[in-house]
Amino acid sequence: MARTVFILNGPNLNLLGLREPEIYGRETLADVEAACARLAGELGLATDFRQSNHEGVLVDWIHEARQAAAGIVINPGAYTHTSVAILDALNAFAGPVIEVHVSNVHRREAFRHRSYVSLRAEAVIAGCGTEGYLLALRRMATLLGAA
Repeated sequence: MARTVFILNGPNLNLLGLREPEIYGRETLADVEAACARLAGELGLATDFRQSNHEGVLVDWIHEARQAAAGIVINPGAYTHTSVAILDALNAFAGPVIEVHVSNVHRREAFRHRSYVSLRAEAVIAGCGTEGYLLALRRMATLLGAA
């Protein structure tokens, strides 16, 4: 049976491919979801791919992952830099966590250089475009012993 990885996406990622394509590229979140599902199958994993613009919903999904997921890949969007609530929820999750950012947050505004999520994440992937999600899944497979 495939181990499930929750892939959680925060605010404005529903606009991927439309919002600031010079920063985030032209692939849509649906494109990313399809690519992740394909790769996960090859790696012996299953994915549960979700997006919300609401912090509390993301916290609820992280709580749900405690029972339903072996690992979490999370692109918290702007909540990366502000959400102690998401950090606290991740700290209550026993499995591996990998943080993903489509852009290189360290080449952007100074306020984006601080990540609460990084305090919990086993790995951080930034600046690789949407390929970062696939890199995260490959690393997750290794961490879970599936690869």
